[in-house]
Amino acid sequence: MSRPGTLTAAVATLLGATLGGLFLWRTIYTQKKKPLKSTRGAEHLTVEQLGPLELGAATPPHPLQEPQPAPPSPKPNFLVPVEKLLEVPAVVVSSSEEWEEHWPLIQQDLSVIPALGLDCEWVKGIHVSVRGKASVVSLLQLATFSGRCLLLRLLAFRQAQRPLPAVLLQVLRDPRVLKVGVGCVEDSKRLAHDHGLALVSTVDLRSLALRQRCAVLSNGLSLKSLAGDVLGVSLDKTPALRCSDWEAESLSQQQMTYAARDAQVSVALFLHLLGLYSEPWLPDETRSAYSTLAARCQGLVDVAFRGRCETEEGEHRHRSRRPTPESPEAGDQQVPDPRRNKRKPLGVGYSARKSPLYDNCFLHAPDGQPLCTCDKKKAKWYLDKGIGELVSEEPFIVRLLFEPSGRPDSQKDYYLTAKENLCVVCGKADSYIRKNIVPHEYRRHFPTEMKDHNSHDILLLCTGCHAASNVYDGFLKQQLAEEHGAPQGCEEAARTLEDQERRRVRSAARALLSAGDAVPAARRCELLATVAAFFDPGGQEGEGRVVSEVTAQMLETAANLETRICNENYVPHGLKVVRAFAERGLQGLIELERRWRQHFLSSMQPGFLPPLWSVSHNHEKYLRKYGEDLVVSLS
Repeated sequence: MSRPGTLTAAVATLLGATLGGLFLWRTIYTQKKKPLKSTRGAEHLTVEQLGPLELGAATPPHPLQEPQPAPPSPKPNFLVPVEKLLEVPAVVVSSSEEWEEHWPLIQQDLSVIPALGLDCEWVKGIHVSVRGKASVVSLLQLATFSGRCLLLRLLAFRQAQRPLPAVLLQVLRDPRVLKVGVGCVEDSKRLAHDHGLALVSTVDLRSLALRQRCAVLSNGLSLKSLAGDVLGVSLDKTPALRCSDWEAESLSQQQMTYAARDAQVSVALFLHLLGLYSEPWLPDETRSAYSTLAARCQGLVDVAFRGRCETEEGEHRHRSRRPTPESPEAGDQQVPDPRRNKRKPLGVGYSARKSPLYDNCFLHAPDGQPLCTCDKKKAKWYLDKGIGELVSEEPFIVRLLFEPSGRPDSQKDYYLTAKENLCVVCGKADSYIRKNIVPHEYRRHFPTEMKDHNSHDILLLCTGCHAASNVYDGFLKQQLAEEHGAPQGCEEAARTLEDQERRRVRSAARALLSAGDAVPAARRCELLATVAAFFDPGGQEGEGRVVSEVTAQMLETAANLETRICNENYVPHGLKVVRAFAERGLQGLIELERRWRQHFLSSMQPGFLPPLWSVSHNHEKYLRKYGEDLVVSLS
């Protein structure tokens, strides 16, 4: 090639490379600018301009299901300043109508940031309220990132004998809505104990503060300390306000402000500790808003705070303290998958079986037809009575010498199959315990036709899987309680109640006997009047009569009074549920039985079930033998 031709080719190559590089740079630069352009339009959006979250106009989604992908919506790249957040007035909710009125705005906020600041209030004291009844949670506060706050008066719903709104129950147990606060795990236990409410996806702000190294430990980890150290906000925690009457007919403005600020500050602290006040709120386009938040507090969801610190009440929670039945610590914290909690091994303290459950011995009819499997003790009983003969030692087979009352419908029957002595969930064979798939508190009230021969619903689980299954059972029990008005773990479901009048008389008598003449004269007359009125309700009034007529024997009797009385309106939770399903006859009880069996399969996902175990076991047989019109008589 000639020299001019070589030069021309070199120049052309150089120009082509330059133009190609410019084109490539422009393409990359344009792609980088696109996300920035898409966020500039959202800079001036306010909370009111955001579209509400549609929770199913036709069929609401199940709270445990993955939400369907929604079309992208604009998100604000800023949060409400804490000062303005605390200025938003709270709304008191005492009825379902008030809840329906204010819920859409809360729903709208949750569609942007699925987190609720949560706190509870009750009459502070030693398990006794100002009205002499056991102190229960009176007020539940819920606040969103915008400062909107609902103060739910739980006792108002109970006193009016009205159920709590279904949407509220769904939100509390929705694992994709975080509930944040100081001591929210303990609050969840109190809510479960006092009102039977299930609460999941809780995050304790103390744990989050320690992880983010934002807490000034010298000032403590109470909500007041965290608010002052992290947000620069001062909370009024005076005893007169904190220990005020939360069961009053109407709350004062000071009470409403106090309660609302606890929830509003909680959600503001949560967002601040996650760093969302210092950076735009832009969730990953490939993940939901919940996933973005949960990823930042991974390992802290539904985990109780393990530190030892001072709360607003100034009480130290010691690990060695044994919880009492009335304390919230006594309840089991319900978590989505308890088997993942490695800090506390499940099944500790369970008593495992010391002998196999299945001996896999067989009973045969006189003509040799297999009838069922049984344990060796029962098989030998037929031999000892002389009504059976041994056919084989291995396997152990006994042929009956009489015609049995019934024979299996086919040779493919559950009771004809040999079963292994191992956990049906994980396959562990070294320790196991019997599990009632349909809990005894329901099965005991079934008609006799459905209680006989129910070994199908007794399976073997290792101690860890058994404990996990019990936790999952609590969710279904709570759901059944809400559906059929059968509360558990609250005053309405108590077999006995405290007679406050007898308790007052007993206290007065004990004070007189223990203190004697040390009691001031005026107070002594009041106590004597209390005792006298109990023994002689129709007696004349007058302090002179009281002093002269109350004897030492009367004081001894009053001091030993039994204050627990039988609750005449008590109906066990299990009986209420079974009655509700029995209203539809045999089909209704079959549905309840199927529901528990399917619940076990869905929650535990067993991998070693015996052959022929079925959710519909014996159901066709019941309908064929007794008919759908069977009159159900409950025991």
